[in-house]
Amino acid sequence: MKVTGIFDAKRNFSALIDEVEAGEEVRITRHGKEVVRMLPVKRTPVITAEQIQRELAAIHELHRRVKPGPGWRELNGEGRE
Repeated sequence: MKVTGIFDAKRNFSALIDEVEAGEEVRITRHGKEVVRMLPVKRTPVITAEQIQRELAAIHELHRRVKPGPGWRELNGEGRE
């Protein structure tokens, strides 16, 4: 945990943010009294590995079940001329 005064915090704000991002807790004081506590945000993944695997399995199952209909060869090259 790091403690700093407001004056020093203003001068070194970017460095303090870097420290917080690295996991450090920073407390900012005014006249020796704590007024701000900066803590790192615990980031959680937006999607888990299990969810990714489930989605990929669903896509593979869909590809397995869906077969091209008649005339797909003619449509396949359309717009590539």
